[in-house]
Amino acid sequence: MQDYQDIRQDMRATVEARRDLGPEYETALIESFVSRLDATIAHRVRAEMHAAGAPGVRPRKNSNGSIPIALGSMGIGIPLTAIAAQNAGTAGLLLAWGGIVAINFAHALSRWRERD
Repeated sequence: MQDYQDIRQDMRATVEARRDLGPEYETALIESFVSRLDATIAHRVRAEMHAAGAPGVRPRKNSNGSIPIALGSMGIGIPLTAIAAQNAGTAGLLLAWGGIVAINFAHALSRWRERD
């Protein structure tokens, strides 16, 4: 019940501040009130979930983060191949693709560790 009183007091204070400050501050006052209201609602939801014994909600992870890495590797690999082959020959080509392979390997290793 205390939360309801706090929200009502915040709303009254916001309305009175709007009267004192004028319409040019209306948007800022409303955003501030809504922010406090959101925080109050989030606190209530967490408290009710805790009281009910519900596990904490975890942010959802991207299930397939390898696709952007693979597409990025191909996108970078094509022009890098041309540049490295023309400027540094076979050694530059091997070095460029070695770097791409190392990045992909590191990503795969991190995904493998997350799974465990």
